[in-house]
Amino acid sequence: MSADHVNIMHSPSSPISSLSDAIERCQALGMRLSRQRRYILELLWDVQEHLSAREIYDQLNQRDKKIGHTSVYQNLEALFDQGIIECVERSDGRLYGHLNSSHSHVNCLDTQKIIDIDVELPKTLIQDVEQRTGLKITDYRIDFFGTAD
Repeated sequence: MSADHVNIMHSPSSPISSLSDAIERCQALGMRLSRQRRYILELLWDVQEHLSAREIYDQLNQRDKKIGHTSVYQNLEALFDQGIIECVERSDGRLYGHLNSSHSHVNCLDTQKIIDIDVELPKTLIQDVEQRTGLKITDYRIDFFGTAD
């Protein structure tokens, strides 16, 4: 993995596949579903991109969803800590995404955009990795890097 890009993942009990799933998970975990927390979840599910806390703050305020910097950071960390959203660590800061399940990323070197993608490796390749390392592979994420044509 590139030193410029590290996935930070918590293993949720089950994947969240919709905004309503995310809201239900918050409630099931006993998290208070504040107006600010709901705004953040709605935005992440609406744009379906990886955004910095600053970008989330800016976009929410552009949508007249008034929320402070501190509230954005605190809510992002709480949602991430509970495995409801994803956090990607880059050298220039953290990016947050709506998916919480294992998935891979395609990173555009031109735009710095991250695209979520599901990739299934051939069973023989996983077995080869297990044989070489002596470890049982239970999960994997692949980061692809490319440029626009």
